[in-house]
Amino acid sequence: MEKKRILIISRSFYPENSPRSLRTTELVKEFARQEHEVTLLTVRNDEYHNAFEEEFGVTIKDIGQLKLPNINLNGSSGAKRLFKRGIRRGLLQLFEYPDIELMYRIPKVLKNEANYDLLISIAVPHPIHWGVAWAWRKVDPIAETWIADCGDPYYGLENDSFKKLFYFAWIEKWFCQKVDYITIPFEGGRSAYFNEFQEKIRVIPQGLSFPDRHNTNHTENGVITFAYFGNIDSYRHYAVPFLKKLNSIEKEFKFIVYTRNKNLFKGCLDQQTLDKCEIHDYVDRDTLLNSLAGIDFLVHFPYQEGTQKSLKLVDYNFLQKPILEYRNDEISDNSLREFLEYNFEQKKAFEDYRKYKIENICNRFLELIKEDRQSSIRLNNMKLIQ
Repeated sequence: MEKKRILIISRSFYPENSPRSLRTTELVKEFARQEHEVTLLTVRNDEYHNAFEEEFGVTIKDIGQLKLPNINLNGSSGAKRLFKRGIRRGLLQLFEYPDIELMYRIPKVLKNEANYDLLISIAVPHPIHWGVAWAWRKVDPIAETWIADCGDPYYGLENDSFKKLFYFAWIEKWFCQKVDYITIPFEGGRSAYFNEFQEKIRVIPQGLSFPDRHNTNHTENGVITFAYFGNIDSYRHYAVPFLKKLNSIEKEFKFIVYTRNKNLFKGCLDQQTLDKCEIHDYVDRDTLLNSLAGIDFLVHFPYQEGTQKSLKLVDYNFLQKPILEYRNDEISDNSLREFLEYNFEQKKAFEDYRKYKIENICNRFLELIKEDRQSSIRLNNMKLIQ
């Protein structure tokens, strides 16, 4: 395999525990394992990143701590909290505050970067892409091929209560004109992007490394045990009715949760139901998968629209546990009652998790260098003919 010089730009990276951090970390590790020359631009943390560089043979450079402060709601209540929430939402809507700072920060750190075969910018936040676009030049570009990797869409995002203001469409189109490829995690997200850039879109799902297979058999021990992990705020539309439904269930059960928003669960569940729950903070992925090896089923709340897909489904499928997809309708309520009686006939169909193996995902990114090179040759040949 021909060795490549690869530059990755991401605000989220190990040891942060988030989907975008996982995306970045897995790519960096696997590209390094394949012996490519990997440079990462991120918010550097010497405590963790010095050892990471030494272990994986990569170079980690610092974007620098962002200076624009977050508007923190912790410790606020009543009218003060409402006022701060209004200010935070207003600044976000008007200026993409505070992440807009990345649009100005990225060009500065790219000044001394050149001669890469591949540049991958990873969002969210999307101002990372905008910053690369600001620094990008057709003559003497930073890399032969630039790929903008998008988790959730930006202007076409459907699970936010507030639509982006019209002028952000101009920014997204400006950046899309410059980038070579836009990668999205699944085909359903394509419709969230502008029609004129559809030919640049490639579907490359999340890449993961998978631990050794654990025992996946459930045990009917008299107490049905089910679990949910990950982001909950994007799924309130189905999660809140589900949690309130649990309050009416007299049967004994255990509900295990790993979340950053414990308050949502505590606000929806009465004390009797809370006594049946184990609500934990996030843990590292290997620990999470190991801890859920003995449960009976998993709970999934889908997006209301079809342009996004939950990353947690990859690990749900790896665990090979029956999946209850809850949509707050009569069918879902019937399925819940059946699941609680160890009847999993209405479980969500499994996908083959192996297509998400990180080595396959990295190879798909590398193939875009060849595709871009071939497109350039064809374009140059057409110019010569004309």
